[in-house]
Amino acid sequence: MAEWTWASARRRGTSHIKSGTPCQDAVLSATVRDGGRLLGIVSDGAGSAAHGGPGAFITTRTMVEVLLAQTPSSVDLPTDDDIWSGLDAARDRIGLAAASRGLSPRDFAATMVLAIADSDGAVLALVGDGAAAVRTDGVWSVPSWPENGEYASTTYFVTDEPQARMRIVRLQKAPDAIVLMSDGLERLALDFAAQTPHHPFFETMVKPVETSVTVGRDQRLSQTLANYLGRDAVNARTDDDKSLLIAVRR
Repeated sequence: MAEWTWASARRRGTSHIKSGTPCQDAVLSATVRDGGRLLGIVSDGAGSAAHGGPGAFITTRTMVEVLLAQTPSSVDLPTDDDIWSGLDAARDRIGLAAASRGLSPRDFAATMVLAIADSDGAVLALVGDGAAAVRTDGVWSVPSWPENGEYASTTYFVTDEPQARMRIVRLQKAPDAIVLMSDGLERLALDFAAQTPHHPFFETMVKPVETSVTVGRDQRLSQTLANYLGRDAVNARTDDDKSLLIAVRR
């Protein structure tokens, strides 16, 4: 059975460093079914939300918890209803966290980029901006382009009412590499004019993971990735928080 190797990291943006605010991104990943199925998620807390970071944390942990609990009962990838159940659970937990602090769920607003993939295919679920890029037969694509809101510099969040605006995309052909990112990296990795991924960026980033001898999360590469995200050359292009998950199936 094919197995997944990945590296993941997040890094506080320079704007957050200057304002003394913590990183509001969250990234989480796991494998199940003897390492043959990858579950990865990135969430970006809204800069306009006072508790966007905790909202991102709750979103990632809840989605992974719910989807991992479903996996033993089915060899198939999660259904749309399964994914909506995870999102509803995340929204419920955010609601409880908000109520306990006398706040509104929108104070915990966060986006979501989720991928579940194995040798049979993949399913992506996205709310708001951020992106999931996949490589199939040597070609990179972004099956669902980052979605912005009605006004400039706005987007959609898991806490939106009455329901989150989630896009679910199913890939019938299994990708051999997946990259998930928060919106802080979009301008480095994506050509917005052509709405295509920047292939040299993805091939450069995925190469170290392809040559890793680790099965599962490569801790050394993850630290190297964190160092990369903190480089001056990257910060010159974006002052936002940055999260990245790079996974390869072998």
